[in-house]
Amino acid sequence: MKFISAFLFVALAFSCKDNTNKTPQNQANSDQKDSLIFPEEVHFKSIRQVTFGGDNAEAYWSFDDQKLIFQSNNPAWGLGCDQLFIMNQNESFDSIAPPMVSTGLGRTTCAYFLPDNKHFVYGSTHLGGKECPDAPLRREGKYVWPIYESYDIFVADLQGNITGQLTTEPGYDAEATVSPKGDKIVFTSMRTGDLELFTMNLDGSDVKQITNELGYDGGAFFSPDGTQLIFRSSRPKTNEEIKEYKDLLKEGLVQPTNMELYICNADGSNLRQLTNLGNANWSPFFHPSGKKILFSSNFEAERGFPFNLYMIDLDGKNLERVTHGLTFDAFPVFSNDGKKLVFSSNRNNGGGRDTNLFIAEWQD
Repeated sequence: MKFISAFLFVALAFSCKDNTNKTPQNQANSDQKDSLIFPEEVHFKSIRQVTFGGDNAEAYWSFDDQKLIFQSNNPAWGLGCDQLFIMNQNESFDSIAPPMVSTGLGRTTCAYFLPDNKHFVYGSTHLGGKECPDAPLRREGKYVWPIYESYDIFVADLQGNITGQLTTEPGYDAEATVSPKGDKIVFTSMRTGDLELFTMNLDGSDVKQITNELGYDGGAFFSPDGTQLIFRSSRPKTNEEIKEYKDLLKEGLVQPTNMELYICNADGSNLRQLTNLGNANWSPFFHPSGKKILFSSNFEAERGFPFNLYMIDLDGKNLERVTHGLTFDAFPVFSNDGKKLVFSSNRNNGGGRDTNLFIAEWQD
């Protein structure tokens, strides 16, 4: 679901627009109470930094909002590529790592709690080899993501013990998230020869295909009532775009630089395009009201960055910019009670490459 280090490589390589006169509150006004909030970020009542090094992303809340699970490649924790960690919602971590709950083998992605708060689902390549698979940054001048065919979806307990394997089909199976209703999992799979969305029961049964149009459909999340899905898609249109997409896919690659958001019912019906902004619109998540979508986009950038968080109504109206960072804000996820937002950001990293987790108190 994410290859954040590759995004950051591009961020450091290119300049971007809207990068003047933006300073955090403690630099703009010493009377402001929270140094990590930019003056324009009116939806954040307070903010707390959770991690302090490496690339940390895709943090998801337990159903009772007491814990978070996330992935990190922090070299200070002895990591060569993304592994999964669990934490209490009030903790933070610098030199000492939180408990690792993945195997430590291969590469992992997209861990998501199950309703019992005692297990989680996640994608892992460990059955394909113990080493970290390569993560190419570019291909013939193109920015690409690898789609590892060794990814499958597993269930584990909070001690990291694998208790089940939910997918066994050949090819990529990953990006699993769970309905707030606690009855279904949505995930992305290559089992049809294209990257489509599927749903299944919590035990892996009753697999149903949700999307069936050419393009990378991924990063899907259920609405708070479980009746809708929001996701990102590349959806190539021209003959040239279609050929490029298919050629890259044969090599296990996708190009995520042009993606829009789509929404549909949980069974795939009533599919429609939500955004038409250009560039990369991704990492969407429903607002607790179920009436808005929070997402990351670089549509205002001239040369790739910055990525900031935006909010939009389900009818595509009332687009609002939420964050005002200089390089990268993404992966916004609301707590189940709607009071907190966890997201990944480059803020407060000293101008380096680190992307850390932050928890903000949300106010509408």
